[in-house]
Amino acid sequence: MNWILFLLFVIFIDYYSYQLIRNIINSKISKYLYFIISFLVVSYFFYEYKIQTNNYNRSLSLGLFVSFFSPKLILVLVNLLEDIVRLITVIFKWFFNNEGKIKISSRRKFISKLGLGLASIPFFSLNFGMLWGKNNIKVLNYTLFFDDLPSSFDGYKLTQISDLHAGNLDSLDKLESAIQLINSQNSDLILFTGDLVNNEANELTPWITALSKLKAKDGLYSILGNHDYGDYRSWPSEKEKLDNFNKIKKTQQQIGFDLILNDSRYIYKGAQKLALIGVENWSNVFKKKGDLSKAVKNIRAEDFKILLSHDPTHWQKVVLNEKINYNLTLSGHTHGGQFGIEIPGYLKWSPVQWRYKYWAGIYKNKNQYLNVNRGLGTTAVPGRVGIWPEVTVITLKSSNDV
Repeated sequence: MNWILFLLFVIFIDYYSYQLIRNIINSKISKYLYFIISFLVVSYFFYEYKIQTNNYNRSLSLGLFVSFFSPKLILVLVNLLEDIVRLITVIFKWFFNNEGKIKISSRRKFISKLGLGLASIPFFSLNFGMLWGKNNIKVLNYTLFFDDLPSSFDGYKLTQISDLHAGNLDSLDKLESAIQLINSQNSDLILFTGDLVNNEANELTPWITALSKLKAKDGLYSILGNHDYGDYRSWPSEKEKLDNFNKIKKTQQQIGFDLILNDSRYIYKGAQKLALIGVENWSNVFKKKGDLSKAVKNIRAEDFKILLSHDPTHWQKVVLNEKINYNLTLSGHTHGGQFGIEIPGYLKWSPVQWRYKYWAGIYKNKNQYLNVNRGLGTTAVPGRVGIWPEVTVITLKSSNDV
């Protein structure tokens, strides 16, 4: 029933938006081509979501659907406004002579051209994002100062990556280039903050060898994200879901990550150390398995602490309310919305900010920092526009150096 309603909605959008287009292009070939393309796009989307299970193809079909039908929604809105104006004109038609009718016809063509111009913006932006934007990786460097940083860790460098979503990857060459870029930062630690897959462990199979090339002086550490639990697909049995989950954890270890599950590790520099804490996913909406009290049971309150927690909501709702201080929290999850506008120092906007208070970049509350990584991969639509894939490099410095 839902699919029938969906198809009826699509047909309405297609037909109503065409009423505007035909004012500019009114030939049989164009008409047939318009509806044939729509049929192919909808059919591909329906096929991938109802029959196939390949994650990348599903994502691609959604991306194509959105890129073709979001412009049509704009045309529908423009056409609707024009129809309202026409209705008012008909009601008061006795005020217009024949010349008035000519003016109305001219206005209709102008509105059609305006609608097409507006509709072309999301069409070209989305396709640009899927072809190029998703691979436009940015390395963002931050230097953060702390009063209680152990002196041996002054200048210590962390590289954070997040949200790979292996099921949406489509190019081994692009992945290997990303890994070379990450390794070239020559960081002391590489920290992965969740969502290695969309749902299934076998999404990782083509990429394991490449991911195993990740290197850092003091090792690689990771946590789980909400997608890593396999909650967003149907499983024949709970056992198969559990087997998949265990395989994801095992594959992380195979890649070289030390997976931290509501636990902690110490990183040593001589006699000094910092605490690395990892919690499972904690979210208001999704999986809530993170247990901070369990994760810090072997950690002293006075230790310098770096917390890995996938969803930044955890920092907002829990971490900031703790009695002990968490110097730096690293999160991901939001992808920065994947679509938005960022002009450093001037503008930072994405629709995702209507859902998440902390959604991209560095935030500070008193003496606690949060970094929300925009992610390396994509989910849903396989593209990015304005919010680019990110590798974060954070250098820890002592405030005494300032």
